[in-house]
Amino acid sequence: MIIRVIDAENREIALATGEQDAFLCLDRVYQAGDVIEIEGGTHLCVQMDQAMPKANVFLPEGKMRWPVPHGEHRLAYAPGTFENQRHLITAERMTEKQIHTQHDIALNPADLRGDVNFFPHCTANAETRGESVFCVRNVINGIRANTGHGEWPYLSWGVDICQDPQALLEFGRPVRVTRMALTLRADFPHDAYWKSGAVELSDGATVEFELGHTGERQYVDLGEHTITWIRLGKLVKGEDPSPFPALTEWEIFGCDA
Repeated sequence: MIIRVIDAENREIALATGEQDAFLCLDRVYQAGDVIEIEGGTHLCVQMDQAMPKANVFLPEGKMRWPVPHGEHRLAYAPGTFENQRHLITAERMTEKQIHTQHDIALNPADLRGDVNFFPHCTANAETRGESVFCVRNVINGIRANTGHGEWPYLSWGVDICQDPQALLEFGRPVRVTRMALTLRADFPHDAYWKSGAVELSDGATVEFELGHTGERQYVDLGEHTITWIRLGKLVKGEDPSPFPALTEWEIFGCDA
């Protein structure tokens, strides 16, 4: 297991190694262009900063590259994250039991905007003003606080009044899924809601569903499918006068196939 931090000039700043896990304590005020690199297996549990939750990630190439969020991107994290002088980064191999036990297989607080080489990864065709607090990666970060908007912890996928918003969740390998849960943003009356939608699965199936005007989790049975991705779309806005429906969290329950 290897954890290293490199700067914008590709110079190694710090390094930690271990057999099954590794812990890197770094004394540095992060600079623009700093990158965390982790390698050592395909299924890892990583914690990119002591202020972040752990994340179970799949690395097709056995390594991941993680640019440290800088500037406006930091608004999607708890205040102070990445800003201290001392940082703790950890990585450990997942057990077979962890890999094959049913859980929220979409959950990935380490997901980033743009191209990545680790999964799960979420992208969308629209994000409100391109702001980090409204980007689609927020829907798999594990935070379901949904009675506000525009600042941490009230992170969401804002669709920029798009009439056909779509979100694509990629797993990077075959996974077996059975159901999902959607938590709509519920900063009413500022927010609207979607009354129905559908998901398309990589095996060719489509599942339509209805939604209610609530901020509670809303579960959707998917049946049993082995897939590599799932796409959320065909979202129909309810009758609210507000033009701002949004999604706070998207959970997919399953395990590796």
